[in-house]
Amino acid sequence: MKNDQKIVSTTEAWESRELGADATSAKKVSPEIHRQIDDAMGLQMISIRLSKSLIETFKMLGQIHGVGYQPLMRDALDRFATAEMKSLLSGMAESQKKLKVKAVEPPESPRKPTNGKKAA
Repeated sequence: MKNDQKIVSTTEAWESRELGADATSAKKVSPEIHRQIDDAMGLQMISIRLSKSLIETFKMLGQIHGVGYQPLMRDALDRFATAEMKSLLSGMAESQKKLKVKAVEPPESPRKPTNGKKAA
């Protein structure tokens, strides 16, 4: 598309990336605004080493799903951590439940001697 052509601003144009997807549409924000955005979203920059093949896989998945690979990785890590915590907490709750059941069960009463007589 030529720069002298104007695209009508519609939801479809934004969704199809006719609008806003090229570098001329992007404006770099100041470091302060960048920090404020990260703070508002609860994000923290980290450094991590990952295999090239894993990064390439996420890039391909991102293209298939129409998202960037880093947000996709963030979502995958979040889903894994949430599921793992649920699993651990569920296991802990089940263990606590079993301990409570054992604590509530009355101990077996000792058998009383029958003096050789059978109960009627």
